[in-house]
Amino acid sequence: MEYGPVSRRKLLKLALTLPAMALMSGAGSSQRLLARPIPKSGESIPAIGLGTWQAFDIAGNASARAEAAQALQRFVQLGGKLIDSSPMYGSAESAVGEISKELSVHEQLFMATKVWIRGREAGIRQMEESMRRMRLTHNRPLDLMQVHNLVDAKTHLAVLRDWKAAGRIRYLGITHYHESAYAELEQLIRNTDLDFVQLNYSLAERSADARLLGIAADTRTAVIVNRPFAEGAMFRRVRDKPLPGWAAEFGCASWAQFFLKWILSHPAVTCAIPGTRSARHVDDNLGAGLGRLPDEATRRKMARHFDALI
Repeated sequence: MEYGPVSRRKLLKLALTLPAMALMSGAGSSQRLLARPIPKSGESIPAIGLGTWQAFDIAGNASARAEAAQALQRFVQLGGKLIDSSPMYGSAESAVGEISKELSVHEQLFMATKVWIRGREAGIRQMEESMRRMRLTHNRPLDLMQVHNLVDAKTHLAVLRDWKAAGRIRYLGITHYHESAYAELEQLIRNTDLDFVQLNYSLAERSADARLLGIAADTRTAVIVNRPFAEGAMFRRVRDKPLPGWAAEFGCASWAQFFLKWILSHPAVTCAIPGTRSARHVDDNLGAGLGRLPDEATRRKMARHFDALI
């Protein structure tokens, strides 16, 4: 998960009572969740997704499975679509497939997973197993297959181009979570016809802004942001610190929304995927997709404020 539940619960005590959350939760709300187009197709997807690393690795844990089901149901109720997984995440792919079928939301989701192995035939076997776990068939293709952490990327991308042409997947992409991979990411974004790139980007990890986001925009590559809370480190940094009053000017009711709105206000970002199996945190996260986003001057002000926190 992206955060520790105790520290974040404290941060949410006030935030979840504010109007922004009520507006999104209400059945008659006129506010729509922020959506962004996938540049290569023009298809629109909501800008807040759901990550499953650790959060949906729940095999044999009935209480965790119930939590995941509540979170996924709430995610769809609030307009979320993109859910991201990987064979690296233990039982997460199976949990996504099983729970989404049980909740009858399987067809409403934009499902993304990854290949994380070396070798063409091994990759094919792993991808076919992932699709089986996520309850996908030839009649319901996977929305997005990504090469996880660039493992044997050129080999798998060749297969994925064939699968896309055959209709087995709708989009293809690559992922990494660390700045050390930016040179390889840059090369692949520039020279490979990708639909998506997934990378780390947050107020705590900003290097992608200088090196990759402009290239993604120039090549019409959609950007999925992982580690939006730097695996919870950002919440630990703001623990017991009040949200600045001026955050309300752009509809920000919590630190999670502060962090996510900063990310989403970059025009190259298509979707951010905070990970959780808490329905409360889903409420909070998707609240960042409501109301206006900070402008460039406000983004700089947000960064200065975050940097000043000790």
